[in-house]
Amino acid sequence: MQDEDASLLKAFAAGDNRAAQTLIERLSPRVLAQALRLLGNRSEAEDIMQEALLRLWRTAPTWQPRARVSTWLYRVTANLCLDRLRARCQMVSIDAVPGEMTAGDPAIIASLQQEARLDALRRALAELPERQALAVSLRFIEGLGNPEIAAIMDIGVEAVESLTARGKRALAAALSSKKEALGYADE
Repeated sequence: MQDEDASLLKAFAAGDNRAAQTLIERLSPRVLAQALRLLGNRSEAEDIMQEALLRLWRTAPTWQPRARVSTWLYRVTANLCLDRLRARCQMVSIDAVPGEMTAGDPAIIASLQQEARLDALRRALAELPERQALAVSLRFIEGLGNPEIAAIMDIGVEAVESLTARGKRALAAALSSKKEALGYADE
């Protein structure tokens, strides 16, 4: 399977720095967005993006196009994010606490509620088995189709469907007791 990214990667391996720049411009926004959605922290997402691209550069001289470059990079990014989530400390940084707040400010309340919802989702995802968490994240957060997820995870489409269905059920069960606290009681 040959794609334009693979051609650019091969050119980079041969010493073409412009090819590397083109790949960075093309792939880094997607890698950063994926890592940011999975981790919820821009600084950590940027670290993951750099590590994923470094791994791509190290692979360039021996690249074997068994998969598309973007598919390979999605897999590497997802694995790096899952490793980071496993290792992440459960401490809250003082920087995560909002500065000045006015009691009852609707914007502040909405912002805190959205952050609480995202945090609950990240925690629930972290509790899922790794393959379920990855399939659910790629399908419902990244918006990828089942065939693309199958390629990224190196499994069949039926396995993706099974993983996402089981993952959705597990997330629903994990989050059902938190509906009221997260502001979903009336929905």
